[in-house]
Amino acid sequence: MKTDVFDQPVSLTHETAVEAWNDTMLGFLAHAAVTPEHLGKVLEVEPDFALSHAVKGMFYVLLGRHELLQTAHEAHAAALAALENVGATARERKYVDALGVWLDGRPSNAIALLEEVLTAQPQDALAMKLSHALRFVLGDANGMRRSIERVLPAYGPDHAARGYLLGCHAFALEETGDYEKAEIAGRQALWMAPDDAWGLHAVAHVHDMTANAAKGLDWLTGREAAWAHCNNFRYHVWWHKALMHLDLGQVDAVLNLYDTQIRSDRTDDYRDISNATSLLMRLELEGVNVGNRWEELSEICANRTEDGCLIFADLHYLMALTGDKRPGATSRMLQRIAQDAKSNCEMGSRMSDPGVAAAQGLEAFGDARYDAAFLKLAQARDGMQRAGGSHAQRDVFERMTIDAGIRAGYLDQAEAILDDRQSKRAGREDGYAAARRALIASGRGGYDTTSLPAE
Repeated sequence: MKTDVFDQPVSLTHETAVEAWNDTMLGFLAHAAVTPEHLGKVLEVEPDFALSHAVKGMFYVLLGRHELLQTAHEAHAAALAALENVGATARERKYVDALGVWLDGRPSNAIALLEEVLTAQPQDALAMKLSHALRFVLGDANGMRRSIERVLPAYGPDHAARGYLLGCHAFALEETGDYEKAEIAGRQALWMAPDDAWGLHAVAHVHDMTANAAKGLDWLTGREAAWAHCNNFRYHVWWHKALMHLDLGQVDAVLNLYDTQIRSDRTDDYRDISNATSLLMRLELEGVNVGNRWEELSEICANRTEDGCLIFADLHYLMALTGDKRPGATSRMLQRIAQDAKSNCEMGSRMSDPGVAAAQGLEAFGDARYDAAFLKLAQARDGMQRAGGSHAQRDVFERMTIDAGIRAGYLDQAEAILDDRQSKRAGREDGYAAARRALIASGRGGYDTTSLPAE
C-alpha cells in the first residue's frame, strides 16, 4: 500500500493520484487557491478513493452555504459507494463517518471522530487541520489548543506539515490569550513554511489583541507573498491590514484597501461578506461616510436571509441589511433565525444563543434605537464566542454594544464592557477604546465620576 506525504497509508494505486493527493493536503494547509484542482485530479485518476470524496464533502460544508450542502451529501454518497466498491483503511473510514455525522447536524461528533484519527495517527496533518477548522467554526478556542498541543510532539522538524502545525498552534495560543507564545510560534511557522498564511495571520491577530497596529503593519508589509497564493483567505489578511490602518486613523488607506483588495472581486462567500460588513460598520462607528458601499453587500445578503447554516454568517448578512436600511429583508432574517432557534441541533442552539438577541440588537442599532440595541447586544455578549470566528472578528459586535450603550446614556455599563475588553487585550488600550473613554468622560461632564471620592 502506498503512503502519503505525512507517511499515512492511503488506498491509492496510481503514483499520479498520490502526488495529486499530497498536493491537495498541502494546499489545504496553505489555504491555496489551487487546492480544488489537485483534488479534482485525484478524483479523476482514482474515482473510488473514498477519502477524497469525504474531504470534498467537508470542504463544501466548511463553505457555510445551504445550497452547497447538496453537493456535500453527494460527496458522502460517493464516498460510501467507494467503500462498497474497493474498501478503505480504518483511518479513511473515520473521515467518511465524520462527514456523515457533520451532515446530520452533529459537528461535535465529527470533531470527535477526527480526534480518534489523531489518537491513532497524530502525524495525520489533514485530520489536524480539519479538526482545527471545525473547532474554529464552533468558536472552540480551548479545544483548538488542546487538539494541537496533543499532537505537537509527533511533528519533528522533518515532518512536511511542521510549519503549518505551528501556524495552527500560534492561532490557538492567540485565541486563548497567550500572546507572547503565539507570536513566537507564528514567526517560526512562517520561517518553516513560507506560504503559511494562517500562521502569518495569527501574528497579525496578536498585534490586534495587544493594541500595536504599527507593529502589525510592519509585520505584514513585505510579506505579501505569504498570502498571494491563497483562496479568498487572502481578502481576510488584507482586512487585518485595514484594521491596523483604522486604529491609526488612516481612513483613506482603509477605504483604498476595501475597494482594491477586500471587495475587489465582490464574491458572495460569507467570510468575504463578514470582512466587508464588519469593516464598514467599524468605519461608520468612527463617523466615516462609506458612500454606497453597503448597497452591493445588501443586494447579496437579501438573497441569503433563508440560509441558516451558521449564525456567524447570518449576523453579518444582517449587518449589511441594517446598514443599507432594508427592513423587509431584515425582518425575514430575524423571523428565520427565531424559527431556527427552536431546533434541537447544535447549530440551532447557536441560533438561540447568542443568535436571537444579537440579531434583535443589530436590528435596533440599525433603527437608531440605541437603548434596545444595547440591552439586546449586551444580553448576547456572553455567548458571542459560540457564534464562531475569532476575537478580532467578533470585536465588531463588542464595539456596537459599547457604542449603543454610550449613545443610550448607559455610560457606566459601556465603561465596564470597555474595561473587560481591555483586560482581554493584554490590558492595553487601542485607538477605539481611547476614543470611547473620552466620549464617556465628556458625557459625564468632562470628568470620570468613578474616580471621585465617596461622599
